[in-house]
Amino acid sequence: MSEFFADTTDLLARTPHVLRALLSGLPPTWTETPDTADGWRPRDVVGHLITGEQTDWMNRTHRLLEHGTSRAFDRYERFAMLERDAGVPLDELVDRFATLRAANLAELRSVVSEADLDRRGLHPSLGEVTLRHLLAAWTVHDLDHVSQVYAGLAGSRDAEVGPWKGYLGILIRREDPSATPG
Repeated sequence: MSEFFADTTDLLARTPHVLRALLSGLPPTWTETPDTADGWRPRDVVGHLITGEQTDWMNRTHRLLEHGTSRAFDRYERFAMLERDAGVPLDELVDRFATLRAANLAELRSVVSEADLDRRGLHPSLGEVTLRHLLAAWTVHDLDHVSQVYAGLAGSRDAEVGPWKGYLGILIRREDPSATPG
């Protein structure tokens, strides 16, 4: 298998470990702040990643491999976690995500070959995409949401950093995503 596939699955395998190390056992004073005013708390992010494992990444991989561009991917329910995961402890969500991710990566490795990476599928709004695009997006999706978790954690200390806020880009971006630290 290609370096792309190996590097991709390696990064995807790391995300549950990062989230477990970062979030497990933290009190709500750290984990109940969203990344932006209208954003998601770390638990919402983990729930969103769970939804992806349950209904998106592997389902789209199978759809692409089985139907090519003749049948579009199903739409992704981005907010399914808000109701589904209400009241579920964050540590339990992290564990559920880790279990689902491990199973999906094992399945991915068993169904995808090097020749499949340039096969095409149909995204409902983006049009034609390749399996390589899908897998790369999966990794960047993880990275995007891990950064969102960090922003939520940092936001929990927004008021307490006092005058240092002007030097802390993660807090400045919470208020103005185009801002950069001085």
